[in-house]
Amino acid sequence: MQQYDLPLSELKKYKPDLTRQEDFEEFWKDSLKELQKTKLSYQLLEYKYPVKGIKVYKILYKGFNNADIDGWFVIPEGDGKHPGVVTYHGYNWAFDGNLHRTVDLALKGYAVLHMLTRGQQGMSADNVVSSSGFPAGWLTKGILDKNEYYYRGVYLDAVRAVEVLASMDGVDSTRIGVMGSSQGGAITLAVSALSDIPKVALAEYPFLSNFERAVEITPTGPYLEIPEFFRRNSAPEIEEKAMKTLTYFDVMNLAPLIKCHTWMCIGLVDQITPPSTVFAAYNHLNCKKDISIFKYFGHEYIPGAVEPQLKLLMDILQK
Repeated sequence: MQQYDLPLSELKKYKPDLTRQEDFEEFWKDSLKELQKTKLSYQLLEYKYPVKGIKVYKILYKGFNNADIDGWFVIPEGDGKHPGVVTYHGYNWAFDGNLHRTVDLALKGYAVLHMLTRGQQGMSADNVVSSSGFPAGWLTKGILDKNEYYYRGVYLDAVRAVEVLASMDGVDSTRIGVMGSSQGGAITLAVSALSDIPKVALAEYPFLSNFERAVEITPTGPYLEIPEFFRRNSAPEIEEKAMKTLTYFDVMNLAPLIKCHTWMCIGLVDQITPPSTVFAAYNHLNCKKDISIFKYFGHEYIPGAVEPQLKLLMDILQK
């Protein structure tokens, strides 16, 4: 694959204007208040996993709109308070619920809660009804109303996941991080903007950023659901309304709210989350930040991204 986006020298300076609406912060404050109407609660069901030194559980907790949200919780055996990490998966991408990756991270000394995204994986229920139709996929579900938009529920479920982990016995609520790739990277950034609990955020090639540019230049992947929606709904006022809704969920617009140390990465031949859209979010961060750039990698497992993440987790959460 060849690079198709801006040259690296321009990517490093790429900082489009924020597209926030006047009520952007009020919308999210009200949404967080609505989340708090659902009492924090969860259930654990022990799972016999063939590895010593950890305890593995299925977890079911109450998310936004009282939805049942499914996932995994894995904690090292032994007394004391463990640092915690909440992880989020990619778009419709969690084979066996990412159980084995969750176990692997717990074996490194962390209490790990992995959220299965509503409607996409496991038994996580998407119980917000859209009053408008949408093509296959999640990106345009409820796109004509910010209160119905799919990712409102997802982001708030993810905030609740951090609150659940912080409330658990055996978890040090002052040492919690969040991490994910692609959609999971976007959720990681959103949670870090909407909650003060995370102390570190690790976002690999985050999705859901700089929607205006993403819709224009992305050659493949889920972003194409948006222009497909406009092909089926060609009235200009529908496109205008939909793009306005997306501004509330654009992680570029949420980035300035993040306070914790944030690491991101991007491959320069990524055709699913264009590099410029990732830099759009990164360059609007006002917190301590780092970005790893991989010239010859796309939207995939990047070996060189593993150790920088583990080092940050160790340095910040295992002090």
